Amino acid sequence: MQRLKIVVTGPFGAGKTQFINTISEIGVVTTERRISRSGEGGAKELTTVAMDFGQITIDEDHVLDLFGTPGQKRFDFMFSILSQGMWGFVVVVDSSDRGSYPQAQEILEFFDGLTPVPYVVAANKQDVRGALPPYQLGKALHLGPEVRVLPCVASDRSSVRKVLLDLVSSLPRGTRSG
Repeated sequence: MQRLKIVVTGPFGAGKTQFINTISEIGVVTTERRISRSGEGGAKELTTVAMDFGQITIDEDHVLDLFGTPGQKRFDFMFSILSQGMWGFVVVVDSSDRGSYPQAQEILEFFDGLTPVPYVVAANKQDVRGALPPYQLGKALHLGPEVRVLPCVASDRSSVRKVLLDLVSSLPRGTRSG
């Protein structure tokens, strides 16, 4: 059985913790704390301050260890720490929050610049009125056609699983089963 480290990242409030909570087969290790700076959370009361950790068995050959990053910019230093040894990453973007797109672009550029690993963009909150469809989100983020932008609802297990399966399909040939 091969264990693959996947980083789940994205802007504040994009749905990273929900994404991991929805799919994990183990109790999620989380470092959520009450938001301490006024005005930073909006309707959100908790924020991840270090990481979230969950795990999912994808098939008989692969277990994904999911490491969720914090979303607040003051915790960006965790990106370098959590990215060490990653096999791939998922950028979760709230496709209904256009104000978060610049931060999503910065995060994507940071992780893409670290090491050449597979990644996908999860266009989260597709169930919310006004959410951009994946193709339009890709254009709004100025992504090339080679970047896979996938529809996602982070609270729906099958939706999260589809995103992760798409990422796993990018495994180098010797790593994939079959």
